[in-house]
Amino acid sequence: MKNKLIISALALNIIMLVAAAACAQTSGFERTTTRSDRLDFGAGGSITVNGAVNGSVEIKGTNKAEIEINAEIKLKAGSEADLDALANIAGFITQESLGSTTIQTLSLSDRSFVKQLSKKIDKKTLKRLALSPYSVAYVISVPRFCDLIVNSGSGPVKISGVEGNIRLNAVDSAANIQLIGGSLAATVGDGSMSITMPDRSWRGGPIDVSMAKGELAVQFPANLSAELDANILRTGTIVNHLENLKPRDRKIAFTDRSIAAKAGSGGVAMKLTVGDGTLKLLKLGQVE
Repeated sequence: MKNKLIISALALNIIMLVAAAACAQTSGFERTTTRSDRLDFGAGGSITVNGAVNGSVEIKGTNKAEIEINAEIKLKAGSEADLDALANIAGFITQESLGSTTIQTLSLSDRSFVKQLSKKIDKKTLKRLALSPYSVAYVISVPRFCDLIVNSGSGPVKISGVEGNIRLNAVDSAANIQLIGGSLAATVGDGSMSITMPDRSWRGGPIDVSMAKGELAVQFPANLSAELDANILRTGTIVNHLENLKPRDRKIAFTDRSIAAKAGSGGVAMKLTVGDGTLKLLKLGQVE
């Protein structure tokens, strides 16, 4: 797990450096545009959202058999002409197949996308546009019962009302995940993550959450039954407010950096890991 976190953190840091270089470009012209799309999509499928390097992603589960995408795109460029050119290419596309849809943010760091654009836009303009930062704020509605993969750069992420297998990878985020069922695998490089479980015994699959640096707070129901592992890998502390946790091995006591516990009658595996920072185990509805 430690090696996994280190490798993930290194990869995320590289992405963040690229984003920082783009943001360093001086730009005096700004514009905000919106784009939207809607497509039929039945319950039980898989949806992937590849967000922007900078921006936000909000995903809400609904009872509709469709995906609705709304994107607010904030553009910056050094001239009106470059702003016009950027407005024509910034946005997203959907890649659709049977039971699967990908929402792909168009990026000038994508070589295949740049290769397509080079047939229409000269290389000098493309180089300038590559240094012109733009952000995309998504609000996406999906069927309640679906599997979800979210890849995000720097910015908030919120997921609610989705009952399926959820995977989240984010560089730098204030992530908020409100679970109702399914399973969760989430990795955040830096920032904060708040996870809320439903007010009932967990009937979903495994939960595996890791954060390289920052604060991870998880709210559990009073009647939780699970095999819970909470760990701080390097520096930081665990703040435990759960009273029904018992050591799985009576000879291994809880510490402020490691908890291997059985809650209730045991059951599903829940792994919570923070590299450097704070890990809070809270009661449902508790705010600290």
